[in-house]
Amino acid sequence: MTDALTVLFMPESAYGPTNQCIGLGKVLVDKGHRVVFAAESSWAGKLAPYGFVEDLVDLAEPDPDAGEDAAGQFWIDFINETAPEFAKPTREQLATFVQPTYQALIDGARYCEPQLREIIARHRPDVIVEDNVVSFPALMTSDAAFVRIVSCNPLEIRGDDIPPVFSGYPADDRTEWAAFLEEFDRTHDETWKTFDAWCREQGTPPLPRRDFMHTSPHANIYVYPLELDYTDLRPLDESWHRIDSSVRETDEPYAVPPALADRPQESAEGSGLIYLSLGSLGGADIGLMQRLIDVLGTTRHQVIVSMGPRADELRLADNMTGAAILPQTTVLPQVDLVISHGGNNTTTEAMHFGKPMVVLPLFWDQYDNAQRVHELGYGVRLPTYSFADEDLLGAVDRLLADTDLRTRMDAIGADIRSRDGLRKGAEIIERVGLARRFDN
Repeated sequence: MTDALTVLFMPESAYGPTNQCIGLGKVLVDKGHRVVFAAESSWAGKLAPYGFVEDLVDLAEPDPDAGEDAAGQFWIDFINETAPEFAKPTREQLATFVQPTYQALIDGARYCEPQLREIIARHRPDVIVEDNVVSFPALMTSDAAFVRIVSCNPLEIRGDDIPPVFSGYPADDRTEWAAFLEEFDRTHDETWKTFDAWCREQGTPPLPRRDFMHTSPHANIYVYPLELDYTDLRPLDESWHRIDSSVRETDEPYAVPPALADRPQESAEGSGLIYLSLGSLGGADIGLMQRLIDVLGTTRHQVIVSMGPRADELRLADNMTGAAILPQTTVLPQVDLVISHGGNNTTTEAMHFGKPMVVLPLFWDQYDNAQRVHELGYGVRLPTYSFADEDLLGAVDRLLADTDLRTRMDAIGADIRSRDGLRKGAEIIERVGLARRFDN
């Protein structure tokens, strides 16, 4: 390919952003471009099989005594220590969870800044793609074109007429918005000022107020379906591009086990096949996972469980199957209902395949996704740590029995899939890279 580009991806270390970038990167590789991943070092060996070049970074001083399971154990310990914070109202989490999380991400950005500059010098990319919630100055001050991806809920792109990000507040009730923003400023202002000053020392423009991530002058992509979007409340300028979904095509096929596949056909009572996942972090909350399994084990429904990093500690009921990791994008088309934590990938993928949701948010933008799904009628939001058994069972039965909603969701899913967000996103990256090369 004579116009082959070198595209450098730098995703946040979490599974959601990294998998999202894997999907886009695979399309670009298949088109003949060279794709480099400057991902966090725990992804070693997991990216090269897709045809990517791995040139990885450490976000903190490596522990010479850490074993191969260190990353997985870190997140198990993190959830064990942090889960009590997730039961607090979102406004209270600003001081105890959101600000420390931002600080940890900032510390990682500062630590790996010299590594990123060396990686960029080695590969001389035409375009650099960052999917994160804090800026890495090396990525946006190089000679390459720079593309920002927002794979969190797009309330991250702030506006006066939309709820504050991380609040989980309704779009049609502003009662608590001002108090939430005041608490955000109280808990985050000093962190923001220090980070903004450091970024400018590295050559970046000033950060917008309350934002820890710069907007790209070349192209900004966010991943969210039109049907959930806020653009009627907060229009965006021409630098922003929505891709309605970004469903990777790298997952292996999934065959529903015969015991579940041979279940009785759906009846008027709304029996069906459910997918349960709390994501890579929520799955480490063994108490919450087991409670959900036990409650769903009393139903007539069949359940596929993404069991997470502590799978060997969970006891599935007779109406269930599961594994520690499942190929989510090939499971979802086969189920009737999704029960999830409201991570952006799972939320957009459920919409992509036209599946109603029960959402049990834990942290970050999961509250915003849960609220948006609930207020627009695509599912039900429940309080994650205080729901009654009958609340969950009632929501499941109502959604499965709601044939009008299921028909509407089928049509929405078909529309989203026809927009082909994955290839649209890859084409935007390609177009920006080619334009930069010709400009130079």
